[in-house]
Amino acid sequence: MYFTREPGGTPAAERIRDVLLDPDVDMDPWTEAYLYASARADLVRREILPRLLRGENVLCERFLDSSLAYQGAGRRLGVAAVRELNARAVGNVMPDLTFYLRLGAEERERRARTAGVPPDRIERLGGKFMRRVEEVFEETSRAEPDRVRVLDASRPPGELSELVLREIRSRLYNPRH
Repeated sequence: MYFTREPGGTPAAERIRDVLLDPDVDMDPWTEAYLYASARADLVRREILPRLLRGENVLCERFLDSSLAYQGAGRRLGVAAVRELNARAVGNVMPDLTFYLRLGAEERERRARTAGVPPDRIERLGGKFMRRVEEVFEETSRAEPDRVRVLDASRPPGELSELVLREIRSRLYNPRH
C-alpha cells in the first residue's frame, strides 16, 4: 500500500502545497483551483497512475472531491467548472473508496484551538465557507454511497482508524463490493 497526500506527494506538488497553505499569500480563487489541479496532475502522473498500473493500492489523503467542495462550492467557482478543470489532471483516475470524516463545526473549532497551530490560508475562511464545503461532501456521499463512506470523526482516533482499515480490507478482499 502506497500512502500519499494532496496537495503534495511529489517535490513539485509539495512546493505548490507550501504556496497554497501559506497564510501570507493572497490569490484569486481560480489561481488557487489551478494550483490544486497542477499539484494533483503531477501526483497522478508521477506516483499514483504508475503504481496503479503495477497493481499497487494507493491511499491518498484528499483528492478531487476536496477541490469540488473547497474550490467549487467554498470558493463559489462551481462544482462542474472545477470538475472540468481537473479532468485533464486526473484523467480516468478516481478513487474506488473515499472516506468522508464528518465533524461538526464546534468540535472542529475546538480541536483547532487545542492544537495551538495557527490556521492556514484555507482554515481562515470561516464558518460560512466551511458550511458550503460540507454541503458538497454531504451531497457527494448521498449521490455515491458505494464509493463514499461517511465516518463520525468525533470518535477516538484509534476507533476511527479501525473503521477505515476494516473498510479497506473489505474492499481488498471483496472487490465487487
